[in-house]
Amino acid sequence: MARPLIIDCDPGVDDAIAILLTLASSDDLDLQAITTVAGNVPLDLTHSNARKICELAGHPEVKVYAGCPRPMLRVLETAREVHGKTGLDGTTRPEPTMPLQSQHAVSYLMEAISNAPEPVTIAAIGPLTNLALAFIQAPNLVENIAEIVIMGGAITQGNITPSTEFNFYVDPHAAQVVISSGAPISLFTLDLTHKVISTPERLAAIRAIGTKPAIAAADMLQFYGQFSMNRYGTPGGFLHDPCPIAYLLKPELFEGRLFSVEVETVSEITMGRSIVDLWNITEPEANIRVMERVDADGVYRLVCDRLQRL
Repeated sequence: MARPLIIDCDPGVDDAIAILLTLASSDDLDLQAITTVAGNVPLDLTHSNARKICELAGHPEVKVYAGCPRPMLRVLETAREVHGKTGLDGTTRPEPTMPLQSQHAVSYLMEAISNAPEPVTIAAIGPLTNLALAFIQAPNLVENIAEIVIMGGAITQGNITPSTEFNFYVDPHAAQVVISSGAPISLFTLDLTHKVISTPERLAAIRAIGTKPAIAAADMLQFYGQFSMNRYGTPGGFLHDPCPIAYLLKPELFEGRLFSVEVETVSEITMGRSIVDLWNITEPEANIRVMERVDADGVYRLVCDRLQRL
């Protein structure tokens, strides 16, 4: 039986690949809806981008709910401040006027999780504002969550500041609320996702599928990879957000251990840093499964296998 899943995201190229991977795996993952949040780009664009990806995959019926346009507490225009206003192809454009779903994403999350006939899995691959606000209003929601798989945080080096990963930096207070919620959580940090690189050979394998979604995925990853190649000297970009989806489909591709995790919310120097207690020397219970190892070749084989289904 397919696992009920909600994706909370801020598309964004790697979010787009995660959505495609999910839609290509309907036998395993029953996508209930997509909720969007401001992050990689402003809220209107994250909503528009999510809808475009669903249409590209041949699933325009998927419900997409727009959520929070800014962090819970921080005065930060997220995408405008950090990345600028861009679409999936990287071009700058005015914000779209596409009408949003009438229900707010936070309200949807509260209603869908509390009324679900079986526990729901959440793939949280953007800033965690929507989910945190749902938990603040209804803490008991965690009782009907099977697992939250989060792409966020960094044990060693960050990608938006020297110590902080982008999703946790945008809304660190929300990240701390979710991390401390008591829900079962698997965390995919930069230390893991930086091992999953879109090399030319892997991109060629995706492109060779020949379908419109696969070619679009390869084009997006090639464009997206230029920044990482220039900064890190890698042969391609990193496949961050699809990793939690790949884990839900094939958990044997990943290995992790339980650790205590906290998120810095006070110091501006390290704002949003994820503190992973590798030696279990602090008081909080070690209850976050932090993924440490990944079969990167296996992840790309999975992506290729599933994209052929679209």
